[in-house]
Amino acid sequence: MMRLAFALLAGALVATPALAQPDYTPRDVVEVQNAEWTRDAVLYQLNTRQFTPEGTFAAAQKQLPRLAAMGVDIIWLMPIHPIGEANRKGSLGSPYAVHDYRGVNPEFGTEAEFRAFVDEAHRLGLKVILDWVANHSAYDNPLTVSHPDWYTRTPEGALMSPAGTDWSDVADFDYRQPGLRQYMTESLVYWVREFGIDGYRADVAGYVPTDFWETARAELDKVKPVFMLAEWEQRDLHARAFDATYGWGWKEAMQRLVKDGSGAGAMRGYYAGQSETWPHAAMRMVYTDNHDQNSWDGVAAEIYGPAYEAGIALSFTGPGLPLIYNGQEADNDRQLKFFERDPIVWREGKHAALLAKLIALKTANSALHNGRFGAALVEVPTDATADVFAFTRGAEGERVFAVFNLSPRPQQVTFQHARHHGRYADALSGEAMAFAGGETLALAPWGYRIFTETK
Repeated sequence: MMRLAFALLAGALVATPALAQPDYTPRDVVEVQNAEWTRDAVLYQLNTRQFTPEGTFAAAQKQLPRLAAMGVDIIWLMPIHPIGEANRKGSLGSPYAVHDYRGVNPEFGTEAEFRAFVDEAHRLGLKVILDWVANHSAYDNPLTVSHPDWYTRTPEGALMSPAGTDWSDVADFDYRQPGLRQYMTESLVYWVREFGIDGYRADVAGYVPTDFWETARAELDKVKPVFMLAEWEQRDLHARAFDATYGWGWKEAMQRLVKDGSGAGAMRGYYAGQSETWPHAAMRMVYTDNHDQNSWDGVAAEIYGPAYEAGIALSFTGPGLPLIYNGQEADNDRQLKFFERDPIVWREGKHAALLAKLIALKTANSALHNGRFGAALVEVPTDATADVFAFTRGAEGERVFAVFNLSPRPQQVTFQHARHHGRYADALSGEAMAFAGGETLALAPWGYRIFTETK
């Protein structure tokens, strides 16, 4: 019996296959292939209703040459679809209460006029993305009747708004339904295929299952390379669905340090967190203004006060995909009504020239490009660490060196180490500057300097 047991054991040992060895090779968790035109892209959010006195595609189209000359690359149009009437807010309703996902809101014009807008944008070298509301529809969207099973229900069986919100004008979708997923994906593809749009900004993207977005992205890329921006902060969205996500943490850090005057710590912490926890290839959208902030929080110039210009400059020079909001270049000084016609008062804003220079700076310097295309941030320590945030981006010989006083206190700044040593030009004034050790920079409260390395 002992010999038999040994024989069986020996046979088992011979038959057992070798265990697979673990693969220790690092993997890029971002599988999305970014279109080449996203490399140095700057976003411009356009609210058709408020952008011109007419509030139409045709009127907005006339402004496209100005935006192209300004240097922006991607026009993000807020939702263009017909708006529901049931539970409507205000007289015109929210554009996020969609009545028809394959229609154009007659308030803005016709399908032909929308197509002309897109065609003109493309002629000027601009891309156009649509704001897409996948999580919910208007209460009177025909889908509530034709496909009632596509909606979330109360225990009593009634349509319901998304849980935990005050969005009383919209009914929540149920993404457990395959038919809904197919319809919504085909609707996304429709606007890319039939009108040539270049991608989407996904409203409350995290309220919709990630696997839906991954399937949709794959179908869209079969038509053409697209750009996808998620209104959400979640790393997994970058794997196979989105090029960019919201950098809410950036806005929160900037507003916190402005409010309490605590210095550079909050922003230093934000960038450290980006470096440690987010893939380098993930594009993070940063902004000093957008429609939510303007409508519900306040006017950007008032929120940021004397730090506003520094915030704008940092959004273009630190890692991130910068956004310009609807009239920001005209120094819009009021909260635009969200549910009514409330056109921007256009004028030559004091920040218009700064925005144009920052866009040109970002375009010309590969170190400042987006996501995988740009360079990591390397902090340059100073003797005023509590208040001043200084950094370089890029390889030696092509670096951008930036110094931000993120405090209401004036600073005389000296630098430690030699991480920034070299010959530079001031990116905004052209003034020559050399750093070899021992230099001091005087910075006013909320002052900043940006330098580009010269040969």
